[in-house]
Amino acid sequence: MGLTLFQNITYWLSEHPSIVNFRWSPTQSWGSTWSFVITAISSYVVLATTLNLVLLLIKRRRPLPLGPIPAIHSLAMALISVVIFTGILLSAAAEIRDTRWFWRRTRTTTPFQWLLCFPLGTRPSGRVFFWSYIFYLSRFLHLFRTFFAILRRRKRTFFRLFNHSILIFMSFLWLEFSQSFQVLAILLTTLLYSVVYGYRFWTAIGLPSACFPFVVNCQVVLLGCNLVCHFGVFLLHFLRGGCNGMGAWGFNSVLNGAILLLFLRFYANMYLTRKKSTLEVAREDDASSMKLKDKDT
Repeated sequence: MGLTLFQNITYWLSEHPSIVNFRWSPTQSWGSTWSFVITAISSYVVLATTLNLVLLLIKRRRPLPLGPIPAIHSLAMALISVVIFTGILLSAAAEIRDTRWFWRRTRTTTPFQWLLCFPLGTRPSGRVFFWSYIFYLSRFLHLFRTFFAILRRRKRTFFRLFNHSILIFMSFLWLEFSQSFQVLAILLTTLLYSVVYGYRFWTAIGLPSACFPFVVNCQVVLLGCNLVCHFGVFLLHFLRGGCNGMGAWGFNSVLNGAILLLFLRFYANMYLTRKKSTLEVAREDDASSMKLKDKDT
């Protein structure tokens, strides 16, 4: 029973003909053109900015009630992330099994090296690129978080616009240039997203939240892991004689660095604000205790 279930999951997530025969091309893949991704990102920025300006003009300060929509969105994104993680994990294992005989020609010795550094000439086709394509499409579902935040009158609108726009564009570059490191990046990202969106669903239905900024800490951990992996790709590129898609990798590294700096800045400001509020509370407690002592005396 258990073996049959695993075989069925393996077939539908890594051995199905539509997955094995996938090819990234403008004629076969929806949303695979430069004009599409530029238009989609521009439309997203314009719509989000317009909505924010409209709420400012009508002087709407209170958050709009969204009901169960954010909770449903979080649950859906958590499940989608789990499916993508499982699919690309099984697909990567199948690709390693089927192409390992070819690694001697490309100086690849371990599966981890293949995950970090695709051989030169790698085409965007096959199992792992199918799940990279699904991951790229799922990025558009993340955009709803920006509109939820605007309607709830939360801050950091610019950061959300920048972050989501860059992540969509980066996912597009992964496929367009068969960029190295994308399999490992998708594994790390979907694993974290399944946890983060599961946590958001948990809190959205009224269950207790963590006593520390859980989501922000997870995002900083993810960016830190990506930074370490980017350094590994850089080393392998020179030690092995080249990794595929290094032009796109260099551009993505700059964008990842910018996002990491913005996150660290936000994290530092949040930490300083929490520390300041804690000190103010402590001072108020000390002042109230001093007043009580004065009354007793």
